Amino acid sequence: MQSPVPFFVHSLTAMSKILDKAEAYAEAKKLKPEVLPQLRIIADMFPLARQIMIATDHAKGAPARLSGTEVPSFADTETTLAELKERIARTIAFIQTIPDSAFDGAEGKTITVKAGPRELTFPAVQYLYGYALPNFYFHLTTAYNILRSNGVEIGKVDFLGG
Repeated sequence: MQSPVPFFVHSLTAMSKILDKAEAYAEAKKLKPEVLPQLRIIADMFPLARQIMIATDHAKGAPARLSGTEVPSFADTETTLAELKERIARTIAFIQTIPDSAFDGAEGKTITVKAGPRELTFPAVQYLYGYALPNFYFHLTTAYNILRSNGVEIGKVDFLGG
């Protein structure tokens, strides 16, 4: 199986740069550091901070599980954009330690993950392409939309990492 690490790194790097723009926006508007991370699109959705946390959980979890590496646990205590950027940096640093060769034969694995109270079991390919990557991009897209809908001047090129 091809390593998914470069895809996660590319998109997480783009999100970190988006958070740079969000920090500049917050500074210009004189917003407290904890304001933007608590914004949501609608009341029953997770706020920006949680969207980033979940995206990084998928970004570190998928390569770890597919390579047979232990998934590191992060405390989920980030409340500022700077802390969220640090979480992204820690995620990137971790997944970059997994060599491409660690994914050799991964397509033959069965992956089980906890999703709330449930345990979900997938063939590795279905886990990556039908669960981990869609969830990762859903939460990154939602984070982007929260910032964009609140006035941060970002566009599709920012999201794509252009």
